[in-house]
Amino acid sequence: MKSDGGILIVATKNKGKVREFEHAFSPLGLTVKSMYDYPDLPDVVEDGATFAENAFKKSKAVGDALGIPVLADDSGLCVDALDGRPGVYSARYAGENAGDEENNLKLLSELEKLKQGEDTGQPLLSTARFICTLSLYDPSSGRELTAEGAVEGWITSEPAGGGGFGYDPLFYLAEYEKTMAELTLEEKQRISHRGTALRLLTEKLAAADGLNS
Repeated sequence: MKSDGGILIVATKNKGKVREFEHAFSPLGLTVKSMYDYPDLPDVVEDGATFAENAFKKSKAVGDALGIPVLADDSGLCVDALDGRPGVYSARYAGENAGDEENNLKLLSELEKLKQGEDTGQPLLSTARFICTLSLYDPSSGRELTAEGAVEGWITSEPAGGGGFGYDPLFYLAEYEKTMAELTLEEKQRISHRGTALRLLTEKLAAADGLNS
């Protein structure tokens, strides 16, 4: 894969994700740019049935449009009590234009309905996992590198923490006795689904001499 002067494009407008990508790829000498740097590119419709399908669709569409390697991620929360929902619909669980708070409220509402159905009188806590699939696509060769990471946790009944984004305030990690939103960026990068996927991808890049093979 060939880089464009050491620049790697990340197909996202999520500033939290951009920070994590910059942290991961700076040791490889790559400068990360995002869709904020290319505002004229159209949004890619994420209508795949899996995280992998959505990630590849984004990396290929943006890579073909720019003619340089592009990294895309698709990630989400899978809650066991909800049969894996919200899954690939995590970013728009409460509607196409929903924000993090609305999605979190929708998740808690769905779990509350289940609790009422069981009539336990206690908050329904469910096991869950964050999953991230990364797709790095080079339009000059048609080559794709992929990596996937996951982290296991529990959904809390109330949000906690002001860091992170998405469902982080509801995702409780027993080993830390904190939600993902209560971790520092360094702690999150060590154990998160995206951090794990990024490490696997950077290992693949390093083994292939960066993007220059």
